[in-house]
Amino acid sequence: MLPHRSKHLRPRQAAGAVPDATPGRQGGDLTPRSPGREIPPPCAAPEDGPGPDGEAVPHLSLHSPFGELTVFEEGGSIIALEWGRGAGSGERTPVLVEAKRQLEAYFDDPRTCFDLPLAPAGTPFQRRVWEAMRAIPPGQTMRYGEIAARLGSSARAVGAACGANPIPIIIPCHRVVGSASLGGYSGGAGLDTKRHLLALEQVLPPA
Repeated sequence: MLPHRSKHLRPRQAAGAVPDATPGRQGGDLTPRSPGREIPPPCAAPEDGPGPDGEAVPHLSLHSPFGELTVFEEGGSIIALEWGRGAGSGERTPVLVEAKRQLEAYFDDPRTCFDLPLAPAGTPFQRRVWEAMRAIPPGQTMRYGEIAARLGSSARAVGAACGANPIPIIIPCHRVVGSASLGGYSGGAGLDTKRHLLALEQVLPPA
């Protein structure tokens, strides 16, 4: 198991917004998971032991400016990203190796866009919110209310979907903000991690 089981990213309130025009989405896809295959609920890291079919969940850990990260894959798609280092060496599948390469490229150049097959577990509404988050380009932000208006929902519901995001950074919920203050963030070192991610993308000045 990972050294700690963080609650994934839960962005809340901060200043900033993108123009009303919907930016072009990043590559990759959000593939609905097939029936009968379960992964741990959002906000919990997948176990390193056997999965539902008796097989270990492939995972790969890497160093980042924000601490150790572990990426999990199932069926050829990324299913989760957690802070902490996975037990053992994991399985270096082609998808995990590519995810590691793209994450390292992002940390070197935050203008990098991710192009990976994703299969986050969530409701149809949550997946719509996550798709909207993936359409926010690096260096820009969008308010909860803006996403809610586009989806015909409420800012509160959008915030809850952000908090359920199982693949932070790759699905950039740190770019979804409020209108008054930076708010909270439960991934990594909490609010400092969100602040540093936004600073990396030059949304905020360096801490």
